[in-house]
Amino acid sequence: MTTTAAAAAAPPSAGLIVTALGVTQIMAWGSSYYLPAVLARPIADDTGWPLTWVVGGLSLGLLVAGLASPFVGRQIHEHGGRPVLIASALLLAAGQLGLALSPNLPVFIAAWLVTGLGMSAGLYDAAFSTLGRLYGQSARQHITTLTLFGGFASTVCWPLSAFFLQELGRRRDPAAG
Repeated sequence: MTTTAAAAAAPPSAGLIVTALGVTQIMAWGSSYYLPAVLARPIADDTGWPLTWVVGGLSLGLLVAGLASPFVGRQIHEHGGRPVLIASALLLAAGQLGLALSPNLPVFIAAWLVTGLGMSAGLYDAAFSTLGRLYGQSARQHITTLTLFGGFASTVCWPLSAFFLQELGRRRDPAAG
């Protein structure tokens, strides 16, 4: 094997990969699973929607995430984690945009379904599978480190959500400029 071929076969630096995945895990968990902890009551109060449905959107998103998991796993196996994790970021962003701009409860719930797809493709399961695919048996230590990063999601995102809620409100009115 040539030096170039050996370099191409070597997995990327674990420190860089785990740190990048760790930061994305904090943001992904904080902008999906932990989001209702701070925002559910203000959303219900602002819209008049039942709190049970506002919080229930997350439950429906989790159901979608679970149903999509076998497909996500196959995609990681066949194509690697990078395209799946990129798709996750796009799906989470689309879901968050839908949550923020939803004019009614059905659109809000649909946005949670999109967010659920993003959760399936980007939270721990997908990240752990990606690390396993990259590092094999040595992935265990990296998975442990990544789990520690993810544990900071509520610590980081709850105060940020509360700050932005206080400073900006639940959603910005595009007509207000």
